[in-house]
Amino acid sequence: MNMEAAAIHLPPMARFAIVMFLLLATPYAARRLHIPAVVGYILVGIVVGPHVLSVLPGNSKVGEFFAELGKLLLMFFVGLEIDMQQFRENSRKSLVFGLATFTLPMVAGTAIGLIFGYSPLSAILIGSLLASHTLIAYPIVLKAGLARSLPVTVTVGATILTDMLSLLVLAVCVTTHKSGFSTESLAIQLAELGLFIFLMVFVLGRTGRWLFKRLGQTDEASFALMLGIVGVGAALAETLHLEGILGAFLAGIAVNEAVRDTSAKEKIEFLGNVFFIPCFFIVTGFLVDVRIFASTLSSQAALVASIVFGLLASKWLAAQAVGRAWKYPAATRGLMASLTFPQVAATLATAIVGYQAVNAAGERLLDERMLNAVLVLVVVTSVVGPILTERYARRVTDKSLSASPASPLPHNGRNATSA
Repeated sequence: MNMEAAAIHLPPMARFAIVMFLLLATPYAARRLHIPAVVGYILVGIVVGPHVLSVLPGNSKVGEFFAELGKLLLMFFVGLEIDMQQFRENSRKSLVFGLATFTLPMVAGTAIGLIFGYSPLSAILIGSLLASHTLIAYPIVLKAGLARSLPVTVTVGATILTDMLSLLVLAVCVTTHKSGFSTESLAIQLAELGLFIFLMVFVLGRTGRWLFKRLGQTDEASFALMLGIVGVGAALAETLHLEGILGAFLAGIAVNEAVRDTSAKEKIEFLGNVFFIPCFFIVTGFLVDVRIFASTLSSQAALVASIVFGLLASKWLAAQAVGRAWKYPAATRGLMASLTFPQVAATLATAIVGYQAVNAAGERLLDERMLNAVLVLVVVTSVVGPILTERYARRVTDKSLSASPASPLPHNGRNATSA
């Protein structure tokens, strides 16, 4: 019996025990190897996943559910940790940085697509793949005490804009590819997006605050309410053909001030950070087929290099341009850039939807070589982004931040390099 067959016959509790051991050992091993724990979990997923050792199956419904919940909780926690007063005061900066870190990668990706022979519509979708980003390195800045600093708040706020615009481009491209461009369809999609934001921030926000006041008197009730609100936000987003992470993120913003100082918030964050979010990173590693990864690197080296370099260069330039305009120190600009490097949830979702979109002539919106190139991009940026975030987080101190005219980090008595 080979290893893959043995893995299939492993009893559920044996698999659970393996996962628990991995969750225990990975942070320790990551510290010894001087890499972020996030990177460690992804590498573990590659090794124990279906394409290498097959210790854990890649098609487990339970594993997929845990990973999905972990992805949603990651974005929910990002929304919860935003300093809403600071966000309101600096929403214009989030808008500026969001437009910069969306537009430059969008232009770069579109140009790369056209250079490598893709149609204008496919090239635009490739640009949107590079324009979004996933805040998988957020736990690093949270641990470093920088979650409520101005640069991080601006970067998180910019994520709202980049992901919404990228998903809107996806919706327009898929509709146009299948049935042709329609002004009416575009207007409907824009209206749905506006309705979604209104429902999440205003309707769900007020309803959530009322529910927490009336029903959330105990930790158990508050815990259940928070999980329920995450589910509602994700389900509503998917109903409107948006990515669930966007709903979870806005759900965190909606109930931010109602739960910020509650013990239930600390407990759900503990459970998410210890179990569900690591499961998301491990399952992300399952997607990497080492053979296809190596084959794509060798046979499509120019395309892969262009996609990866185009993403890193454009995101870096956006952070540098905006950061210099605001007179942020070099370490702060680097931190903002590194947070926008990782391409995971929204990028993978967009690439898969584009690959599955087939028109009447049987043509795919994105072909297999681009799908594999995106997979390489996900792996590279998921490793490079957190490593650089940890490096810059150590360099960003209270002293260097407060020296900036914009005062990116308020004095809270906590050293940015703690933990």
